[in-house]
Amino acid sequence: MALKNVNDYLPTRFWLMKTEPNVFSFADLLQKKEQKEFWDGVRNYQARNFMQKEMQIGDRVLFYHSNAEPTGIAGIAEIVETARPDLSALDPKSKYFDPKATVENPRWFAVTVGNPQKFSQFVSLTQLKEYKELQSMLLLRKGQRLSILPVSEDEFHFIVKLGSQKI
Repeated sequence: MALKNVNDYLPTRFWLMKTEPNVFSFADLLQKKEQKEFWDGVRNYQARNFMQKEMQIGDRVLFYHSNAEPTGIAGIAEIVETARPDLSALDPKSKYFDPKATVENPRWFAVTVGNPQKFSQFVSLTQLKEYKELQSMLLLRKGQRLSILPVSEDEFHFIVKLGSQKI
């Protein structure tokens, strides 16, 4: 009997990943030939730690547009490759360059997201704030600015239902 992949035994986790749509949008992900993208350029240690130490292949992602009008969730994706070094930190021409990063100690890591599924209805931040089912969601806490946040399974499924509604 063949052994299964270790990820088959790990529970699926749920995440919210923020991106500025003028830099990389959900539509950009959909237009990629293989519909996947290396999530580089994150320069926050807690977000990096989520990617490097906790995200696994198959984890589900709410794809959130920040610094947009309106802000909110355009669809879902999943982690399709685990974290590897973010080499943009080593490139002096990159806006994500980090002079303290080296090949031996890259400092920054990123996962690859893929398998996007667009919502039939964009779910705005204003809408998210309307539901008592989401009142504990980290995104909705005052002062929460991390670009990657864990989401509960119930929150994830509730938001997917909101995005799947026909209007």
